Amino acid sequence: MVIVLLGPPGAGKGTQCKRVAEKYKLVHLSSGDILRGHRTNGTELGKKAAEYMDSGKLVPDQLIIEMMAGAIESAKGNCVLDGFPRTVVHGQELDKALAAKGRKIDAIVNLVIDDSVIEKRMTGRRSCPACGAVYHIDTLKPKVEGFCDKCSSKLVQRTDDKPEVVKQRLEIYHQQTAAVVGYYAGKNHKILDVDAEKSVDEVTALVVAKLDGFKAV
Repeated sequence: MVIVLLGPPGAGKGTQCKRVAEKYKLVHLSSGDILRGHRTNGTELGKKAAEYMDSGKLVPDQLIIEMMAGAIESAKGNCVLDGFPRTVVHGQELDKALAAKGRKIDAIVNLVIDDSVIEKRMTGRRSCPACGAVYHIDTLKPKVEGFCDKCSSKLVQRTDDKPEVVKQRLEIYHQQTAAVVGYYAGKNHKILDVDAEKSVDEVTALVVAKLDGFKAV
């Protein structure tokens, strides 16, 4: 079963993908992780991608799609895709690549969340540069304000969690990735919308309920 999990940055895709993968015994596939793996392992695809990355250019869509299609095949079609495809072109080309191997996307989970909630979540995050622990100024405060509970290092706000960067990431999402939902709806795929403004455990329960209901049909 090939599951796609979509949603804006900060919606909790990574966390939910891990839980879905564990629940249904699937392979969790993240395009970023796969790209880094190819590069680290020195594969032909990795070498090609490195040429673009080292020169500061974006890796071409076709290379990314080839990597993802190969990863799906390696997982024998039992996987959850983490935030991929990111654009309609990705979706179209991935469909072609999967069809060529006799595979298809079976289910699409779409995490729905208001921009204002995402902005509050992401801009309120504080990270430990030493051990990687993550806190939040409202919902997950450290015992001593501004310092990590685990290693006592001073907490920082990551660059991609700064308000102006978060707004930019959301703009890109609405311009590009949000259209992927419309693309698949137009292809008569069932879109399983899930309210991602709830707690992590509540969102997981909703995702599992939607997927179980979908599989039972």
